[in-house]
Parts: sequence; C-alpha cells; structure tokens
Amino acid sequence: APKKSIDSVGVPALTKAFEGVETQGKQNPKVIMLSSAGVTRPSWDDEKTTRFAGCADIPIVRLNPFNILNIKADSEEKLRSSGVPYCIFRPTGLNDSWPAGSRPIFSQGDVAVGRICRKDVATILADIVETPEANGKTFEAFTLEGYPPSTSISAALGRLRLDSEGPLSDDALYATFSNMQQLLPGEKQDAAALAMGQTYEQLDQDETGRLGARGKEDAEAAAPKPSS
Repeated sequence: APKKSIDSVGVPALTKAFEGVETQGKQNPKVIMLSSAGVTRPSWDDEKTTRFAGCADIPIVRLNPFNILNIKADSEEKLRSSGVPYCIFRPTGLNDSWPAGSRPIFSQGDVAVGRICRKDVATILADIVETPEANGKTFEAFTLEGYPPSTSISAALGRLRLDSEGPLSDDALYATFSNMQQLLPGEKQDAAALAMGQTYEQLDQDETGRLGARGKEDAEAAAPKPSS
C-alpha cells in the first residue's frame, strides 16, 4: 500500500488538527472526505458478493488496483472514529463526458453504480461545507442526465441515516440496490459485464474498451501511480 497517500496519511493528520473542536449540537462537518463508491465491496463475503453482483463485480472492485479501495475504507474508519464532525462522500464512476449540472442521486450502503462528472463532484463537496444534514454521514452519489439538480441538497441528505445508527437492514439494502440498478446508463444495464475502461455504450455495441477485453485489462496503465 502507498505509505504517503492522502488517504493513509493525510486524513489522520487532518483529523488531529481538529482535536478539541465542539462536537455537540447541529453543525456543519469540519472534515469532508472524498472517498469512492465500492470501498467496502472487496471485503464482502461470498453470499453478499453474489447477491449484489451488479455492484460487487464491476471493474474497479474486481481489479482493485494498488489495493486502493481497501486503503480508502481504512481511512474512512479512522475518520469516523476520530471524534471530529465529518462527512464521507463516495462518488461513483467519474466521467467528464457525462453532462455536468445533472441531478445527484444519493444513497447509502455502498451499492450505487453509475456516472458523475467531476464538476458535479466539486459542487457537492462545496455544498456539503454548509450543510449540517451531511454531518456524521457516509453516502454515495451518481447523477441522472436530463434532470436538473435541486436548489439544495439539504433535504436529500436529511433523509439519510447517521453512521452512528448502524448499517441498513438487509431488506433495505437490497431495495436500494434494486432501485440503483434500474438507473444504470446504457441499454444492457449490466455494470458487472464491463471491462475497466469500457463504456456502457461500448458494451451495448459489443465493442472492446480502451484497456482491453474483460479479464485481460491493463489496469495498472489506467491507475494513478502511488507516491511511494
């Protein structure tokens, strides 16, 4: 694992800087972590992986280059246990060709799959800074093309569970997963069939993605190199 990544070193150092801050009452998060959808999926048992194959067998989870998802999951836990008011935002697949200004769909339980433009990720991060409803919560998001965003994310985030309330029930998680799968891009809507670097549109046309066929991808060519 990279020893000097922002996830493994930066997050714990940042939380230490906020030690002693007021944590009672309604307030905005002091530390906002940009994580990733899929960080818990490598640790799922076989039964859960099979039941949620539509999100557990996608390329980033299947290949997990440089063990990056596990590193982010570990950093998330360090942030939650720090005692600092926080929010953890896990965007799905980053795609700058996906229209910016689309409506974010928030969910919890790490079963979301889809696309989001980096501009919308930046907008959500900026909005979280002044959204007390985000405090103490971990959530995922992708965006829907053709639907404008709400004027505020407060109502959507206010419906989400606090991390301190524990995980969703199995039934609630499967209901969330089922809804998320219906909102996938493309016609086949089969994220688990994708190769890394392949788009949903290429999958619909039976075209090979930029990193090769599924199971033969050059994952390291696409992954950012660790600093050490």
